[in-house]
Amino acid sequence: MKTIQMEIDEDLLAEVERAIRESGTTRSEFICNSLRLVLKDSLIPALEKTHREGYKKHPVTEGEFDVWETEQIWGDQ
Repeated sequence: MKTIQMEIDEDLLAEVERAIRESGTTRSEFICNSLRLVLKDSLIPALEKTHREGYKKHPVTEGEFDVWETEQIWGDQ
């Protein structure tokens, strides 16, 4: 673990402190978990772009997913 020092707006800190009390966690754990979520969310656009580019290079061909059509039936049909 590494100890860091940071500046934070007083209103934001108050919100963080409220969330910490409600969740029963520590400030450090709360901030680390928040940073992990932001980092994970920041990867989504890049993954979506890669996915789109893959389908542009290799578009779905006719009949490629026909085998799954019966699996898509839901409920009372």
